Amino acid sequence: MDLDRPYPAFLFDMDGTLLTSIAAAERVWTRWAQLHGLDPGFVPSIHGARALDTVRRVLPDADAQAEAARITAWEIEDVDGVEAIAGAAAFTASLPAHAWAIVTSAPRELALRRLQAAGLPPAPVMVTAEDVERGKPDPSGYRLAAQRLGVDAAHCLIFEDAPAGIGAAEAAGAEVLVITATHAGHVDTPHRSARDFLGLQAEASKAGLQLRTRAG
Repeated sequence: MDLDRPYPAFLFDMDGTLLTSIAAAERVWTRWAQLHGLDPGFVPSIHGARALDTVRRVLPDADAQAEAARITAWEIEDVDGVEAIAGAAAFTASLPAHAWAIVTSAPRELALRRLQAAGLPPAPVMVTAEDVERGKPDPSGYRLAAQRLGVDAAHCLIFEDAPAGIGAAEAAGAEVLVITATHAGHVDTPHRSARDFLGLQAEASKAGLQLRTRAG
């Protein structure tokens, strides 16, 4: 899967891309839905979006800030089953510190808790829910991360898994690699994809980072 040009930086979504938190997140959101008498059928649509934005969508008359804070507190407590996507730790450890970032819809405290639970270090640059006025699929988070790295988001390679995040990457003008480890069944995407990071390696040079398929 040799992507055909070097990139000044790699930008990563967190949940579903570097780590899996689906079971934990869906437990919390189902609990919250039941608390408010909501049909939890919306729960699979939460992934990739900020809690604040989802609350506004499914319970528009609520105090969205307070409800999002409640959900985040529950998510910080419940990290059972949170673990790294295969190969993510070694892959990110191989990257130069100045050339990668995490852009997540999770609040910073929750992001750090999940990374810790998964055995992954924080990125040198992290953009979290509090850092942007508009969450994914708005491209603000990816553009801010690229700015902090001193590069243009449109020139970066973005690793994503969820429709909201893929939309944000597309809106930023970047190339996208879809990580499918947490997907059930076939993934219909126009973008290149990889199951996980085990078959990938990054080569760094003065020209930037090149993504390669690992031999063997």
